[in-house]
Amino acid sequence: MAQEIERKYLLKDGSWRDAVTESRRMTQGYLTTLSGGARASVRVRVSGDAAFLNIKSMTLGVSRDEFEYPIPVADAQHMLDHLCSGAVIDKWRHYVRFGGLLWEIDEFLGANAGLVVAEVELSSEDQAITLPDWAGAEVSDDPRYYNVSLVEHPYAQWKDV
Repeated sequence: MAQEIERKYLLKDGSWRDAVTESRRMTQGYLTTLSGGARASVRVRVSGDAAFLNIKSMTLGVSRDEFEYPIPVADAQHMLDHLCSGAVIDKWRHYVRFGGLLWEIDEFLGANAGLVVAEVELSSEDQAITLPDWAGAEVSDDPRYYNVSLVEHPYAQWKDV
């Protein structure tokens, strides 16, 4: 079974930008959402000239079941345009290598503009990692920062921003 083990952090500053090795624009939408009472999110994502269908268990924490399958870009675009619930997420994903790990930094656009979150995938929940200086508070257990939540409750609407 596929499993994602991932920690998520807010960023203290923009010093990470100097270490970016690649950036990709991503658009993603959800065929299921939190409000539907689903046990898994079903997401479609277009990233450059590739597209994927992703199914991820709706559990809090750093470990979740995850399955991802490549699909034709035209099919993904149709799903984004006609089948997704709520808003579509638009973001830049920047890749940074630090401490022997690949960090993915999502810089959100649109209704989630201003939100920047770093994620790092791990091989186990208790894997020791060295945090970069630019990594701030961990938000792995805060559902507000899950992309599926940002569809229904965009960052621009948060009262404590």
